[in-house]
Amino acid sequence: MLFRDHPDPASIRGLSQEDLESYIRPCGLFRNKARNILAASRRLEEEFGGRIPDDRVALMSLPGVGRKTANVVLANVHRMQAIAVDTHVFRVSRRLGLAHGRTPRQVEEELMQTLPQGQWAATHHRLISHGRAICSARRPLCDKCPLTRWCDWYAENVAGAL
Repeated sequence: MLFRDHPDPASIRGLSQEDLESYIRPCGLFRNKARNILAASRRLEEEFGGRIPDDRVALMSLPGVGRKTANVVLANVHRMQAIAVDTHVFRVSRRLGLAHGRTPRQVEEELMQTLPQGQWAATHHRLISHGRAICSARRPLCDKCPLTRWCDWYAENVAGAL
């Protein structure tokens, strides 16, 4: 609803903090996010002519934008190949043995070395979907998972117990 009603930084910039909060309230931490979105919208207008930069460093200079968010924007707005490591990507890629890093940045770097660059953005979405639907944090549905044959976590925690 937010982007339908306010499709660009100039339009978002015109919202009050409270109005923006009402749009994003279900997201959690909505007050802080609203404050960052408004500040980022101002910066986009003032420093980037209302355009969303296609450079990670420029994106990360915006309030509330870290590496994960910058990579999401690069992949989804600019259709560039990037891997955003959120909680699902981190968990599933480590369980499957695609990466072993202890930090999101380490996992991102390992995935970039392991996967063909042309598959980075698509794999990000696939790992998120798999993490939400099947490979949940607390109770993974291994009996429904088509990837158990290649899953390090399954081999160590489920198959080994059978």
